[in-house]
Amino acid sequence: MATAVKVDETAKSRLEELQAEIRLRTGTKVTQQELLSRLIDNAYESQAEVIDSFRETLVPLSEAEKTAIQQGRFSSGVDTDEADIDDVLYG
Repeated sequence: MATAVKVDETAKSRLEELQAEIRLRTGTKVTQQELLSRLIDNAYESQAEVIDSFRETLVPLSEAEKTAIQQGRFSSGVDTDEADIDDVLYG
């Protein structure tokens, strides 16, 4: 059973461009339904990236993210000042 999904003109145009590019490069004719199914499958395999793309911003970090970063830090036991950093960066 097919279900209709409404998309704006830009999305529809891009879908048509992808469809045409696939046919041009592979010689294989695919329907928009096949193409959308493939795109959905690929997005499903990389859910974290898709979900992150809907975040308004990655900054500021949540408290859990800040804690995770702080737990990964350790002291080398060497005092470092700005001149040391300049030497490493600029020689």
